[in-house]
Amino acid sequence: MPWTRDEMAARAARELQDGFYVNLGIGIPTLVANHVPAGMTVQLQSENGMLGLGPFPYEGEEDPDLINAGKQTITALPTTSFFDSAQSFGMIRGGHIDLSILGALQVAQNGDLANWMIPGKMVKGMGGAMDLVAGVKMVIVLMEHVAGTSHKLLKECNLPLTGRRVVDMVITDLGVFAIDKKGSEPMRLVEIARGVTEEEIRAKTGADYKVAVAA
Repeated sequence: MPWTRDEMAARAARELQDGFYVNLGIGIPTLVANHVPAGMTVQLQSENGMLGLGPFPYEGEEDPDLINAGKQTITALPTTSFFDSAQSFGMIRGGHIDLSILGALQVAQNGDLANWMIPGKMVKGMGGAMDLVAGVKMVIVLMEHVAGTSHKLLKECNLPLTGRRVVDMVITDLGVFAIDKKGSEPMRLVEIARGVTEEEIRAKTGADYKVAVAA
């Protein structure tokens, strides 16, 4: 059976490295904060001006003044620091964030990302997504594999782009894809969720890829 959202987040947490500065996008990516490996030092950054996010609070222990960029209540750590948005985006635009884990509406096989709007629907704006994909060193997308019956992994995105050739890895409820955003290698299926077949993934994917699953 497909991975749950929590299992997807746990799989993404396996890509973290000691000493990383990491930005977590709204939605499934926020769950990664609950799966940082024990003993690993990772600084989670939020574009609303916080460095050193802790896991989500237990029920009844929420502080309404302590929120992430998605307005979810979070916890602080002894090492947490606070600053204004200008400094936060200075960190992002200056290339000081090692990894950003984002949600997506669509991802193309060349690493193009669409994650901010659907034409005809009201949106509040791009938020920090365009800065994040342009300024960070690595981008991982966490998303459901399909939206209803619509493919989200495509040969080309047909929604407005957030960035071109910016995605390095896509983790869905069905598996994990590695993308060479420089274009020298095709997209590769490198891991399949337990109980899922490659045939199912092939049928639900609108992009070309090669199978590179470890034996």
